[in-house]
Amino acid sequence: MASRPQRLLRGDDSSLNASFLELFFDLAFVLALSQLAGHLLHDLTLVGALRTALLLTGVWWIWVTTTWFADWYDPASPSVRWLLIGAALGSLLAGVAIPHALDGRGLLFAGAYVAVHIARGVVTVFALRGHPRQRRALRILCWFSVSAVPWLAGGFLPAWRVPLWLAALAIDLTGPRLGWPTPRMGRTGRQELHLAGEHFAERYQQIMIIALGELVLVAGLSYAGTQLDPPQTAAFLLVFATAVLIGLLYVTPAGQRLGPAIEHADPTRLGVITGYLHLVMIAGLVVTAVGAELSIAHPTKTGDTTAVVVVLGGPMLFLAGRILFSLAIHRRLSWARVVALLVLAGAAAVVRLPLLAVTGVATGVVLLVVVLDHAGVLSYRRGSGA
Repeated sequence: MASRPQRLLRGDDSSLNASFLELFFDLAFVLALSQLAGHLLHDLTLVGALRTALLLTGVWWIWVTTTWFADWYDPASPSVRWLLIGAALGSLLAGVAIPHALDGRGLLFAGAYVAVHIARGVVTVFALRGHPRQRRALRILCWFSVSAVPWLAGGFLPAWRVPLWLAALAIDLTGPRLGWPTPRMGRTGRQELHLAGEHFAERYQQIMIIALGELVLVAGLSYAGTQLDPPQTAAFLLVFATAVLIGLLYVTPAGQRLGPAIEHADPTRLGVITGYLHLVMIAGLVVTAVGAELSIAHPTKTGDTTAVVVVLGGPMLFLAGRILFSLAIHRRLSWARVVALLVLAGAAAVVRLPLLAVTGVATGVVLLVVVLDHAGVLSYRRGSGA
């Protein structure tokens, strides 16, 4: 009969498909991404963008670490199930706090973030006592306990909130890249950090669908609130086309190679780096959603530099993350995609075009990159690289 620690850990015969509760956990990000888009829309300044990025990174790191947790531990275990439910609740509370997280609800945001990580660490350390994997859980708990101090201090000290939370995120994001080194225990070895590539690739695709769903939802709601005039209809169709193209761009071809790449790579490199790069791509989708709302609501508006930067900046940010994603998977840089990114950057200077035309430029560039990626799939299958 298996011991309690062995029942907690994911076995070799465990299904690599996402469990029901993992998908339920993802639903919390529907609210979070919607709140983040609204947060940025109401403060379209550089400072507002940086503040939104700070909150997005915090929410995203709950998702990443919970996905690692579900990859290492058996989702059929009662303890794992309750921790996934708790993580979903914590993510929802963080989403509720987002609009005022840097004002009056900072403690709610920080408390939800800290509670998810500390509860997970305490339960796994206790459940794994006597098992070699307890040291991994203890190292992770130590790092999150350290970062909990600036997180909670920032919740109590509004004037110092941003620098304290930046310091906390720096601790949380660098820990896995270093293997969570801890006094007297050293750092976690590669074998302890192994990730099931098939499971992880599926989870990334699922969260990307959630992010794309937010873009489609914003487009639909924005269009529903208009008079359905031809310019507004055209803007809506262009945004929908952009969402479809971004989805195709994600899965072809690097997205298809993600599972095997993670399975055979150093987890402290690719396993962690893909978490960073997906953050960039999802940030691009949040900005694209804000640009979609601006474009659909005011398709004929010209001369609005901020709106032009947002409409083009979302696809630019996604493409930048996507280029680096391909580089991480294939160890090769696609200069054609870099040129497409520069075209978008150059188009941002054309502020005299109506937002409908600017949206058309963004959609056209993404379409070009999708065509190039499709050609890459064909050449990869012939053995000449992707």
